[in-house]
Amino acid sequence: MSERVLKKGYTTGAHAHMLFIKALESFLVTRSTVHCYTTKMDNDDLDVTKGCEIVFTLTCSFEELTLNPIIHKPFVCESKGNQLFLYAGEGVGVVTKKGLKVSAGFPAINPVPQEAIFNTFKKMTTNIKGLDLFACIGVSNGEEIAKQTANAKVGVLGGISILGTTGIVKPISSSAYIDSVRTEIEFAVENGHKRLYFTLGNSAYEQAKRHSSEEAIIEIGNFVYDSIEIAKHLKVQEVVFLCGIGKMTKVYQGFKNTHNRFGVIDFEQLKQDIMKTLHYEVDIEATLTVKGVSQELEKQGLLEAFYDMVTQKANQQIAYWHKDVNIKAVILEQKEVLGW
Repeated sequence: MSERVLKKGYTTGAHAHMLFIKALESFLVTRSTVHCYTTKMDNDDLDVTKGCEIVFTLTCSFEELTLNPIIHKPFVCESKGNQLFLYAGEGVGVVTKKGLKVSAGFPAINPVPQEAIFNTFKKMTTNIKGLDLFACIGVSNGEEIAKQTANAKVGVLGGISILGTTGIVKPISSSAYIDSVRTEIEFAVENGHKRLYFTLGNSAYEQAKRHSSEEAIIEIGNFVYDSIEIAKHLKVQEVVFLCGIGKMTKVYQGFKNTHNRFGVIDFEQLKQDIMKTLHYEVDIEATLTVKGVSQELEKQGLLEAFYDMVTQKANQQIAYWHKDVNIKAVILEQKEVLGW
């Protein structure tokens, strides 16, 4: 049986750029307001915007635009006496805080798609003079879609962001999620947070909220190695990595990504490590899970020692991966032991 070919797709930025080309072509013929629509292509990446409807409006009359209600400035392109004013339409966010690639008060349209639109405007109007156009990119139901992202936390309000660098979304690359993690870390650093909390799962996130503002908490999914690498590159001063005992066991066993598709816990190794460190032989066949191991060790009065062992080994593994990173791994279940 042959392996299924995974689908690539195009970013929201690439879709917006293609819409602009069609809109400008139509406007230059009709000289009247143009509304162009497209549905974002499906792909095999982890992407909440798959299937969303992207709308591009191009007009010579500002009143024809349907904008994000948050007051914002447009991006402006001036070329040989022509001007293009680019706004956030309904369903596309507006940046309200510093620390992102786009300055506060402007549409959440990343530099690459913005530049592509402006370059196209310059090329297609090179033989025209005195043209003033107003445009906006919108996303149907974009404000609801944005609730599945970290936009509100980093100050992007009223809709999704128009993203993209290469224009291509690679299948199962999870690049969109990692980009989101990078954006959140950059935002936290820019806004003066010296200690960041990396969390896996809702319980860890809620626990971290008791000790920090949400701006400094990054839900890293299963991307342990990649997230710490980003933190190192951005020179984050301190990271607290918080997750449950199961995921932390995978980290200490060397899993850079803790998703099950990358492998499962080696319980024979776990058994040997417990014997070597705690001098107790766990019945792996009877316990089956890390939770089961924890319950057996709790009966023996060894639960805290087990947590200490896993935490120590996880921190050693992280230090092996990433030299010179000030990171402390904490097991969620150990919060009372550590005074959390």
